Amino acid sequence: METERKIRDFVLRNYLFTTDENALRNDQSLMQTGVLDSTGILELISFLYEAFEVQVDDEEMVPENLDSVAQLTTFVTGKLAAVERSAV
Repeated sequence: METERKIRDFVLRNYLFTTDENALRNDQSLMQTGVLDSTGILELISFLYEAFEVQVDDEEMVPENLDSVAQLTTFVTGKLAAVERSAV
């Protein structure tokens, strides 16, 4: 839940310019609704690295990973789990 909250807060504050939780659904497409454009995606990828130390590879820059809070949360959680597994 901490991961989801951080991602949600980032999107709300930086793209929707609000802290109103009702302004964004977890399954809402960020690209189709115009919340994110190509520059926004680059900023989002930079945020993921800064906040979670998650690097997004070129082949991972697809809507299935980056198009909603829910998809971003799943993506980041999966990347973090993979790092943990490889560290053991």
